[in-house]
This record gives sequence, C-alpha cells and structure tokens, in this order.
Amino acid sequence: MKGVVFNVLEEMVIEQCGMLAWNEILESQALEGIYTAGESYPDSDLFGLVDCISKQTGIPAETLVGAFGERLFKGLADRNPMFIDAESTLKGFLKSVHDVIHIEVRKLYENPNLPDFEYEDGADDTLLMRYRSPRKLCILAEGLIRGAASHYDTQITIDHPVCMHKGSDHCDLIVKFL
Repeated sequence: MKGVVFNVLEEMVIEQCGMLAWNEILESQALEGIYTAGESYPDSDLFGLVDCISKQTGIPAETLVGAFGERLFKGLADRNPMFIDAESTLKGFLKSVHDVIHIEVRKLYENPNLPDFEYEDGADDTLLMRYRSPRKLCILAEGLIRGAASHYDTQITIDHPVCMHKGSDHCDLIVKFL
C-alpha cells in the first residue's frame, strides 16, 4: 500500500478524533507513523490501523472503510488535480480510472499494486464497474466512487450484487446516475 493512503488516513483520524487518538492508534499497532507518500508499506499495516480505529471509535470496519474511501478520493484529488480536471462528468471520470488514471499513477509510483477495473456501459444512466484485487477492498472502491460523485455533484446509487467476499473472483459495482 502506498504511503499516500496512510497519509490520508492520518488526516481523517486527526480531523475526526485528534492527534492524540492517531498517536495512540499508532502506538497500539507498534507503528512509527511516518509514511512517505511514494513508498510502499505492508497492507497489514493499513488493515491493522483500520481494525484499531474501528475498535476505538465503535464504527464497524466496513462503515469505516467506506467513509475512508470517500475521504481518500478528496485527498488524492487534492494531491493530483490533473486526474480530476481531465474529465467533466462523473461517468467520464469513472471510465478513465483503469485506462488513464492507473497508467499515470504507474508513472508516478513504483509498483503501485492497483486494482483492475473492467466496464460495461450499457445505458446513459448506468455503469457496471467490475473490480478485481487480491486486497478485496471493494468497500473502499465504493467509497471512492461516492467521493467522486460528491466532487462532481452527481447523485448516484451503487448496487454490489457480486462480491469477492461472497466467493466470486470479482465484484460488480453497478453505478446508477440519478
């Protein structure tokens, strides 16, 4: 996991709970808490932090990961506005994630370990995003989509009928534009 993800998680925790809470969470996980944006860190560090934050706040991990996805979109957009400014609609942005944004991210970061997306664009008001990743962070992907929808001021619903957590080899995220 790239350090930038940890940087945004730190910002979220500090905004919501304060610096003392972030330091206590790091201490409980025996982590230094110094994450360099372009460096890679074990996925287990992120999962451990999320688990600890969930226990400290009483927020279920799934809810926390979804909310973090929304905050992560904003954090990444603030750091890389060129990816956001290139598209004028939410649907255009979402369709650019795999073939445009992920290619550019690979230029910026060594071994970013990104998920794979495939798309089925059958109607103006619906986009199927097929998500694959060994991390199985489909709830984070949903949060990122909701964060993008907020940025583009677009009302959506997300249906998630197929999921890796239920034995599938992928997740289907069906985004309906309202």
